[in-house]
Amino acid sequence: MLRCLLLAVLAGAPAHAEEAKPAPIDRNGVLILIRSTLLAVDQANKTGNYTVLRALGAPGFQANTDARLAEIFAAQRKDNLDLAGVAVLEPQLTVLPQIEPNGMMRMAGFFPSVPKQVIFELAYAPVERQWRLFGISVSLGQAAPVAPPPPAPPAPAALPKAKAPQAQTHPPPAAPKSTGQAKQ
Repeated sequence: MLRCLLLAVLAGAPAHAEEAKPAPIDRNGVLILIRSTLLAVDQANKTGNYTVLRALGAPGFQANTDARLAEIFAAQRKDNLDLAGVAVLEPQLTVLPQIEPNGMMRMAGFFPSVPKQVIFELAYAPVERQWRLFGISVSLGQAAPVAPPPPAPPAPAALPKAKAPQAQTHPPPAAPKSTGQAKQ
């Protein structure tokens, strides 16, 4: 849906560039970036005013006008996408924060909400010693569990097995002893 903003960021890296490196950011910093970004998108979508979201972004993100951002997020506004739950849910990261060869920090994941999950991918640019939004992709995905594969077909019928001897818990009663003498 919004992949165009993010792919343009990552396309700037040369094809032969070195691999991404783990980002030097702690868990609280990651949570602040994810939640503040998605809540800013949520508020912009609810109000139709993208001025603050645009102002919070890096210069490359600010190249989008408020009107352009409104166009980009129009489908989410039309669908009344509510992202408020990200304020209290724990995100599950599928891509840990990493520094891409172009210097951008990228992360991706989802919020495990029901019935739909909020799926996100974010890119941030370093601006004056702060990470500022440069690219974003937000969508909803199915949260229902995946059904297990069907069971294997039963094995061909086998002949009944002979009954195994059962352990006895009490020995059988002893037979009376014969003394060889008849009672009279």
